[in-house]
Amino acid sequence: MSARSTSRLLSGEALVLCLAGAKLIFHLLTAGRYGIFRDELYYLACGQHLDWGYVDQPPLIALVAWIARHLFGDWLPGLRFFPALAGAATVWLTGKLAREMGGGAFAQILAALAIICVPIYLIMHHWLTMNAFEPLIWSGCAWCIVRAINRSDPRYWISFGVLTGLGMETKYGIAFFVIAVVIGLILTAERRFLLTKQFWTGALIAFLIFLPNLIWLIRHDFPFLELMHNIRQTDRDVVRGPIAFLLDQVQIMNPILFPLWLGGVIWLLVGRDGRQFQVLGIAYIALLAIFIVLRGKNYYVASIYPVLFAAGAVGFERITAARWTWVRTAYPTLVLASAMVLAPTVAPILSPESAITYQKKLGIEPPKAENQPTGPLPQYYADEFGWEEMARETARIFHSLPTDEQKRTAIFSNSYGSAGAIDFFGPRYGLPNVICKHQSYWLWGPRDYDGSTMIVLHSDGRGDREHFRSVEVAGHTEHPYSRRDEHFDIFLCRGLKGDLRKAWAGMKQYD
Repeated sequence: MSARSTSRLLSGEALVLCLAGAKLIFHLLTAGRYGIFRDELYYLACGQHLDWGYVDQPPLIALVAWIARHLFGDWLPGLRFFPALAGAATVWLTGKLAREMGGGAFAQILAALAIICVPIYLIMHHWLTMNAFEPLIWSGCAWCIVRAINRSDPRYWISFGVLTGLGMETKYGIAFFVIAVVIGLILTAERRFLLTKQFWTGALIAFLIFLPNLIWLIRHDFPFLELMHNIRQTDRDVVRGPIAFLLDQVQIMNPILFPLWLGGVIWLLVGRDGRQFQVLGIAYIALLAIFIVLRGKNYYVASIYPVLFAAGAVGFERITAARWTWVRTAYPTLVLASAMVLAPTVAPILSPESAITYQKKLGIEPPKAENQPTGPLPQYYADEFGWEEMARETARIFHSLPTDEQKRTAIFSNSYGSAGAIDFFGPRYGLPNVICKHQSYWLWGPRDYDGSTMIVLHSDGRGDREHFRSVEVAGHTEHPYSRRDEHFDIFLCRGLKGDLRKAWAGMKQYD
């Protein structure tokens, strides 16, 4: 019994669980190191307006934010518990995926270790955003596919449909994954599943789960498509050519892991044992092509890599079974060492000052997904600084007004970031909820304000002087580590020329 217990504790599944636990602990320990992220502020605000949809995302992230806020209040590690848990679950599921593909203990552990050592995942699982949950959902879908193939059991397509429906309520990117999978099915012998009632039952379930959000989109004239169109008219997103897009994949997934996931693609496409899962290899190629053609951001493909790590780990295990066994120690050691080098550039391990110094010494610039005036820190760090200072300065201005004027004073923001910051930090400084023309905030309207007195955030003042009788610079906000577009004057505007409630319809800003 003792030998059996020891064997169980040292099994691949047990060690994968240990790795998953290590990732969870790492994210919880670093969750409160800096500040709250721009998009987290926005999702928490959406959680205060629960609905079946929002301008720029499906409804599930707002529900998760609402649950986290009610469980943990404003405690940052608590708000980030669910994304950290999703990261740990992705580690565990990747090990399960490797096992289902025929991998032994070594393959399961290597695949799970790879997830921990991916820079973009360290970023994703640090924040309460949609991106934290997408790799887990895609991996679950892939597990259903592998299971259906291994057992020749079409019932797993029903589970695939459930996960796809939840994915559509989380982030619309899973639609491209499903398209890629269907392409893979059509081009392989697994097209047999397309003729089963279980496949179409799963498709129906996915549609029904997505239906409430679809109805919301129809009722609001598909604001997400309008948003995407508006973004395309600007140069906000970095557009990469095919070669640059592929090189970005190598960098954001950790260059040392490139042989593993590339080997996974090869094993899935032409491997003797991997070809039975060829649908997934083709799906990856199709996804790359789709996002390159559509000029997607470089991290849009990131959620499929757990599949490739699992496949690559199984292929690696097979190749080294009889020879080159020393590589089984050398390569994981190299992977872990690379993660230790790269982690301070993508996780808040160091102080901001030390992080800046470290990145300069390392000489590695993370690839950009957006053109933003970031300052000394990368965008994903810069977006965690300056929010409370801005709310505090806004409160100083607000409370300097006479009491009767405060009652009719609206705090107006031109950006969802600063709006979310006022809503998050405002209660501790005695501020009312903000109004904002940006993204879903516009849908929530101007409430009861008429525009007689407004504190305006994120403006250069020029448009305000056209619309108000009196405009004065009442304060200024900036933080040395925040984005440079978050350094701005705060204006106190009085006497709107017109009625705010009537003008609101023409103020919409989706970008």
